[in-house]
Amino acid sequence: MENLSPKEEIERRRTFAIISHPDAGKTTITEKLIYIGGLIHEAGEVKGKAGTKAATSDWMTMEQERGISITSSVLQFDHGGKRVNLLDTPGHKDFSEDTYRTLVAADSALMLIDVAKGVEERTKKLYEVCNYRKVPIFTFINKCDREGKVPLELLDEIENTLKMKCYPVNWPLGLGGLFRGVYNRLDKKVYLYNKETGEQTIIPIDDFDDPRWKEWIHHDIFDSVMEEIQLIEMDAEEFDHEAFQKGEVSPAFWGSAKLNFGVDQFLRYFTEWAPGPGPRKTLQGEVDPIKDKFSGFIFKIQANMDRKHRDRMAFIRICSGHFTRGMKVRHCRLDREIRLSHSAQFLAQDRETVEDAFAGDIVGVSDPGLFRIGDSVAMGKKIEFEKIPQFSPELFTRLFVSDAMKRQKLQKAISELSEEGVIQLFIDPHIGAQDPIVGVVGELQFEVLKYRLQDEYNLEVRLDRAPYTVAKWPRDKDGKEVSEISGVTTVFRDKEERPVVLLGSEWDLNWLIKENEGVHFGSPFDDGMKQWM
Repeated sequence: MENLSPKEEIERRRTFAIISHPDAGKTTITEKLIYIGGLIHEAGEVKGKAGTKAATSDWMTMEQERGISITSSVLQFDHGGKRVNLLDTPGHKDFSEDTYRTLVAADSALMLIDVAKGVEERTKKLYEVCNYRKVPIFTFINKCDREGKVPLELLDEIENTLKMKCYPVNWPLGLGGLFRGVYNRLDKKVYLYNKETGEQTIIPIDDFDDPRWKEWIHHDIFDSVMEEIQLIEMDAEEFDHEAFQKGEVSPAFWGSAKLNFGVDQFLRYFTEWAPGPGPRKTLQGEVDPIKDKFSGFIFKIQANMDRKHRDRMAFIRICSGHFTRGMKVRHCRLDREIRLSHSAQFLAQDRETVEDAFAGDIVGVSDPGLFRIGDSVAMGKKIEFEKIPQFSPELFTRLFVSDAMKRQKLQKAISELSEEGVIQLFIDPHIGAQDPIVGVVGELQFEVLKYRLQDEYNLEVRLDRAPYTVAKWPRDKDGKEVSEISGVTTVFRDKEERPVVLLGSEWDLNWLIKENEGVHFGSPFDDGMKQWM
């Protein structure tokens, strides 16, 4: 759109993340959304295995080969007069920290539910994060072309498990082999799916007495479908947009991302109902997206997206104002002025230079090593956005490379990957940074670490597990760091030089607490959020 004021540009921004349990179809629906948004011109298979397409949102080679999302990706497109920023997140629990960081950057979320499996473990955990942050949630019940749970029972399961009311925008006309489409309760239209052609037919209706119902729905399920729709309509209330904005009500859509059926209906209502950029809390007060000058925070750092140039990109969630390429801003942690000269937006590893962006947008800027996750940037006064919590790792290892000449290269590689948040480094002050212990949240992160060291740095490494399962950061009652701990021989330091203790078990931790009265052993950033992993 041309000739829009900065205020109008900001008001048309919509930024959301997709959350789900693994294999619920998250990568598939991402592909269909950007296909509808015009970023790609062919919606194909996304698993990336022999003879099939790789997901456009999955830029890393390992993601394309295995058909999983390992890192968060950022995609932008226009639809319905809105500028949509789509944040695709890893579904696997081992990458929950990356997912959490991405949710901090989102204004709303799309929760994907498998029609056969219902509310799964990761779905519940990710919902709890959104609920904690009061993020408005859309629900898409996926894979209706497969056999699944009875729709009314599944809706009850979602509401009872998550303690969140659902508002069915549409309703499935059969499931599995008898799936014929959906009935949209709001626009009073039947959307029929043709299995032979893959096309849909849209038929307006006036009421349930329309005699054509029996022509559209298989006779084996006609009575049950009509009864379900009538029960839903009897209990009908108007959609409460205010309750949705508070995260209390979720608009629910039924469809099949694989068939690209129902995704367009979700996107239509998303652009209408999803919130635009709102005020963001800082330690100095709230930042207004429209009234205040440019500000933002770094929620993601990614190295080696371009192998030829060994680049490193820092992704900024713009929270207020207008961004222009080459602008000078204050790096608030370093308290110095820097120039954001090289800025881009991405479609997987493909990038496009960005000249302008506004509150709500995600922009990648070239990072020569200045940024850390959680850093704030702003024009004018120094501000600090709320810290992005870092999770405590539970698995630990040391890395070894057979060629001693490559030891320095390994140190540089793991330092860069730790700055991305892929791993955490713990340094024994008696040994130094040349032999750190690496910590991760989940087992799959070790596999990704080895893969990336080989693929991006040409390093074959051996992992020797360290005998730890707990990492805790000691502080006194005033929140100050504590370096002298009774009962441990070594107090490690993390990459930020904060003291941390590594322990073999929870029993060891409980004993340590008794031995160190008045010392709190917590996570790197205790923000009051309950443990949800």
